[in-house]
Amino acid sequence: MSEPTASPESSTPSAKDDLKLALKAFRKRLKVTRLDDESRLGYGPMSGGGKSSIVAIQPPNQYPKSVWEELVAQGKLKYSGNGMYELIEQ
Repeated sequence: MSEPTASPESSTPSAKDDLKLALKAFRKRLKVTRLDDESRLGYGPMSGGGKSSIVAIQPPNQYPKSVWEELVAQGKLKYSGNGMYELIEQ
């Protein structure tokens, strides 16, 4: 009996889905990190809060480093050094 061969197209959609899910997880973590920074006390008692200065975060560890490197190669993220990545606004 011959074994069915896996075509390259069959593995690509799952890789695309992984990249999409990883980017979504990155955006969510960045948003939560910024909200946490903005909600802390210390911006002044009479102010309406402050804008967070966080631009880079460590990506979620559910995905391997190769996923983050691919997102950098696609121009969706920027490597900032020390394991930190920035979201490139489009």
